[in-house]
Amino acid sequence: MFGPGSQFHRFFNDPRWALAMLRATVLEAAHPQVGAALIDNSTFVAHPWRRLRNTLVSLQRMFGTDEGTRQREAARLNRLHARLSGTDARHRPYHAMDPQVRAWVVATLFESSVTMCRLSGQPLDQATMEQLYAEFRAFLAALEDGPGQLPSTLPEFWSYYDHMVAEVLEDTEAMRIILYKLFDHVPAPPLLDGLPTVWAAGRALAGPVVSTITVASLPEPFRRRAGLPEVPGARTLMQSVYTAVGLARFLPDEWIRTETLTDLLYLSPDGDDPRAAAFGALRERMKQAGAFVRLVTPLSAPGAPASSAAPRRTAAEFFTEVLDQTGDGYLEWPDLAAMAREISSRLDLDEPQETRLYDAYAAWWRELQGALDADGDGRVSRQEYAAAVPSLAGPALIRVAEVLFDVTDRDGNQVIDEDEYRALFRTGLRRTVAGSAPSYTRSAFVKDFLSFMSGRLRSSPYDPLLTEA
Repeated sequence: MFGPGSQFHRFFNDPRWALAMLRATVLEAAHPQVGAALIDNSTFVAHPWRRLRNTLVSLQRMFGTDEGTRQREAARLNRLHARLSGTDARHRPYHAMDPQVRAWVVATLFESSVTMCRLSGQPLDQATMEQLYAEFRAFLAALEDGPGQLPSTLPEFWSYYDHMVAEVLEDTEAMRIILYKLFDHVPAPPLLDGLPTVWAAGRALAGPVVSTITVASLPEPFRRRAGLPEVPGARTLMQSVYTAVGLARFLPDEWIRTETLTDLLYLSPDGDDPRAAAFGALRERMKQAGAFVRLVTPLSAPGAPASSAAPRRTAAEFFTEVLDQTGDGYLEWPDLAAMAREISSRLDLDEPQETRLYDAYAAWWRELQGALDADGDGRVSRQEYAAAVPSLAGPALIRVAEVLFDVTDRDGNQVIDEDEYRALFRTGLRRTVAGSAPSYTRSAFVKDFLSFMSGRLRSSPYDPLLTEA
């Protein structure tokens, strides 16, 4: 069911699967419980590329050959989902551990994989379809330690899918954001960071096309019920794009491997990857192209990052770029939980280190809430933060720094070496201590972290860790 010979791995590196993943995400978001969880907890608006990369890494672990890795990843996902619960705008409860909700998420991945083949003129034969379905059921079973809520046979699955589309899916806010707002404001991936004009030009061209073909690919009964627009020629455009993207699978394998492409998106010019220098030169060429485009057709780039040369952020900039991880304009517990989640994922933490980190962030949230929530509504607005002391760094934040050092220092020798540093920051160690091997002491680490989290330090490894798209 798993490993390089599976049907899943065949699709994972198929360029069409990018379109299928987007379609699956829209169908997931149309489920009222999933949509509410996304709005309340997810970083998909402010940090879409980071969320995409984490999803792909998780899928690779779950569908890999190593059973131990799969079990650890399943346990990590279960801990993550156990923390996501609440109520939606209509006061209906949601919980990410609901077996029916988890079944629907897996169902959208399977059905969208089948649909992508059909739309590109290469429908799956029955045997292949059944094998792929069995693999996704095994994936769900690995998560839930049992068969889960997906039907056992394909005929039963299609009846289940039709019922979900007709009776359960809704026109949710999260679905509308993904379809119509995300592409208008999606920030540049790290590779193109600092090239706002080039990115804005590409986004202005690609965004409407991607939105149109995604809507056209959704089940017709749901499109009608949700009132999604029927754009003339959309189905022809959709099939043409699926077919054209599918031709990329004839390129050399090393060019289209999903892992390779995502690594390139996150390539940092300051990193120690040998490809960084080449892409640094490419970025300079792209900056020149951006200057030309700006000269010919001025384009605004809302949300473009401030120059890294600026030594300080304003309180409002720090709030938007660092604290507001969910991008809703307020600081709440899900924002700090998102920081803990990203760091835990970077370091691949197990219990109890992961819980220690979450608990430290929770204590910091209580400290922030008590000091900054002037109107008592349970959250901190940008105005409340800017009006208070931006450099607030009380005992709880110091505790976050201490715990973060402890979980990064995997060997417990009280310094962070190159490998540990790279695991957290995805870049080479830029600190050299005279007379010793490159290392990062506890006091230096805590000092830098507090400087960053109090808004005093802009250029540091923490920028790509917590502000990258």
